[in-house]
Amino acid sequence: MRTARSFAAALLAALVVLVSVFGTGCRQRSAGKEPEVVRIGYVAHLTQAQLLLGLKEGDLARAVAPSRIETRLFNAGPSLVEALFAGEIDIGYVGPAPVLGAHVQSKGAALRVIAGGAANGVLVVARPDAGIRTLADLAGKRIATPQLGNSQDLSARHFARASLGATDLSNIIPYPTAEHAALLSRGRIDASWVVEPWASRMVEENGAVVIAEEKDLWPSKRFAQALVIASTEFLSDHPDKVERVLAVHHAWTEKLRADPGPHLPALGEALFAATGKRLPPKVLARAIAHVEFTDDPLEESLRTMAAWSHDVGLSRVAADTSSLVDTTLLRRVAP
Repeated sequence: MRTARSFAAALLAALVVLVSVFGTGCRQRSAGKEPEVVRIGYVAHLTQAQLLLGLKEGDLARAVAPSRIETRLFNAGPSLVEALFAGEIDIGYVGPAPVLGAHVQSKGAALRVIAGGAANGVLVVARPDAGIRTLADLAGKRIATPQLGNSQDLSARHFARASLGATDLSNIIPYPTAEHAALLSRGRIDASWVVEPWASRMVEENGAVVIAEEKDLWPSKRFAQALVIASTEFLSDHPDKVERVLAVHHAWTEKLRADPGPHLPALGEALFAATGKRLPPKVLARAIAHVEFTDDPLEESLRTMAAWSHDVGLSRVAADTSSLVDTTLLRRVAP
């Protein structure tokens, strides 16, 4: 736990330095002027399907023209919000925990949540020979998460402390998501707390056993997993561009809510282009069944995660989320 706290403290200190040196967006553009590029950061998860499909089908490029789209791929959310702090991206698709941390460190100045992206879509899977059949069996086991301070890492730490009574959380080990399958196969980890499609891929290709869906730990069976965020500077200077991006986002949300099946081939190609790893159609079909696509940021779950982050030592204070969400532009395109 001491190591996690030290690492988290160092990360948060680095974010503060970035804010002080660069501001909350490196004011490279002037308000009212057409930006040359709209820079979007993302993590290649199934829960960010709206962005992946919007990019692949050219919808986003057409929406922001004559500006051009520039994308940057991240392993997990904490790295993405660091880039937003440094003024390297304008809009991001990311999980809640890093957003809450950034909101605390910038004292509410750095970013706003402008839409929800997806709910749920997180599974706990285990090696078949690890002796894990229920969540209670995770006590003392080596649990991989994608990155210290990301949303799955936060949930795993909260569960270990609140439900298993753990005081030492050193068995929860952050590894890049793409490494979880190999680590599981080699016996380096016992379980993975991870978002789709990585969980279903480990089930299909590594024989992993599904222990639980994280949604079952939530009273409402729903929690925010993917959010759309924007730097406050870009949101203020270029609301027209943000609104156009949100129009594409909402259109894809509606298509995926209605029937994701017809879009799975294109989504598979988009994930392959981002990760270099092709998923079998049955893995995609299995994975997308765990995801609920929604524009709703699910603010109640954000407040819950803010309290968790403070409880497990990932944040020095519980984030005040009262100014974090701004769906003004979303309501224009999704009345």
